[in-house]
Amino acid sequence: MDTNILLENGTNELEVLEFTIGDNHYGINVAKIREILQYMPITPIPNAHPCIEGIFMPRDTMITVIDLRAALELGASEPGGLFIITNFNQLNIAFHVDQVVGIHRVSWNDIIKPDNSINIGEKGVSTGIVKFDEKLIVILDFEKIVTDISPETGLKMSDIEDLGARDRCDLPILIAEDSPLLSKLIVDCIKKAGYTNIIVCQNGQEAWNKLLEFKQSGNLHAKVSCIITDIEMPIMDGHRLTKLSKEDDEIKHIPLIIFSSLVNEEMRRKGEQLGADAQLSKPEIGQLVAAIDKLIGITVQ
Repeated sequence: MDTNILLENGTNELEVLEFTIGDNHYGINVAKIREILQYMPITPIPNAHPCIEGIFMPRDTMITVIDLRAALELGASEPGGLFIITNFNQLNIAFHVDQVVGIHRVSWNDIIKPDNSINIGEKGVSTGIVKFDEKLIVILDFEKIVTDISPETGLKMSDIEDLGARDRCDLPILIAEDSPLLSKLIVDCIKKAGYTNIIVCQNGQEAWNKLLEFKQSGNLHAKVSCIITDIEMPIMDGHRLTKLSKEDDEIKHIPLIIFSSLVNEEMRRKGEQLGADAQLSKPEIGQLVAAIDKLIGITVQ
């Protein structure tokens, strides 16, 4: 299946691949997908996590297979179905699913953020819900699913510990991140690195509203010294936020860092075209701190 994204930069749109596990319909951002393969025999790994079916090696590349049915606590998959081969957080992972339904092009504005009755704070595995043809599709948080299975694939917290003691810096940093868990971890890491003045927004629209509010009050640069944004967010994504920020005569001077699991070669080109000052993959929290240090122009000892 061809999964090339032909979307124009900064349009606040994405393509969602709809797939099924049993009678349940789920979605994944096409930007995460490398390819889709028919099921093939898997080599089990002794003492692996119960949700890991094993490994296989298409085209001489070893790929771990996650049983998505098991990860969602829906039982265990039988041989058959499809492998959705993904790339995010610098990892190649296959997710075993039943069927692929098709690809839908949608606006982030149409994706509903699950409330606490569906997602309980940091424990939920849904990033959003979208409606197609009277059918609700749950967009899954694949990064969280992988991190729950293998915590060392998440943010490299040890990178922050390695920085050692640093002076405090109260220059304000604006963060746009929709995941409660990642938002908390990123804030904790940045604070440990000495940056204590942090404004957290749950999506790009909220961040953009803050920037406009500060601009209208006449103290924009006193209120924000650096912007850090995820890419995947409901209502307004990070690429749209980047486009709007870099097209504004005042806001464009604020350094903007894209910090996302989706930063790969193709996404990096998109971010560069939109004017992002730095782009980093989410495991590299230490590099994020180094990028903030460089862009803000402050030496934090």
